[in-house]
Amino acid sequence: MFAVLIVCTGNICRSPTAEGVLRAKVERRGLGRQVRVESAGTHDYHVGEEPDLRSIRHARTRGYDLSEFRASQVTREDFERFDYILAMDRGHLRILRSMAPAKARARLSLFLDSSARWQGQDVPDPYYGGPEGFEQVLDMVEEAAERWVDRIQGEL
Repeated sequence: MFAVLIVCTGNICRSPTAEGVLRAKVERRGLGRQVRVESAGTHDYHVGEEPDLRSIRHARTRGYDLSEFRASQVTREDFERFDYILAMDRGHLRILRSMAPAKARARLSLFLDSSARWQGQDVPDPYYGGPEGFEQVLDMVEEAAERWVDRIQGEL
């Protein structure tokens, strides 16, 4: 099974949103039995908590259900369990690179590295802002997730 881990700081806004979107796109392509998608945080601030209610609400309006997700933290074992570990911003990517064992299986990348419109950019943290921030995250993640599914499908 091909496995993807998506990472942000506390695993309650950006990464669970990206997890829900990527999972849905994988399912729509009929790849659900071949591709596993999870998310985690670089920090343990919210381990065991559900995603931010604003993330749940905004995702639901676009047809994504995040309500069953629970926050977790990245572990060193994740670098062997996943094929890709996708960071939501460059700060997360730096942390992941510092954690990665020398011979890690996982390939590290920014989530938006697959994006045609926002390639190489950070997905901004919507936590301290208004509703437009959560919508922007969804816009960015939906576009990039489609291209990640293309890439993953090519590797299966």
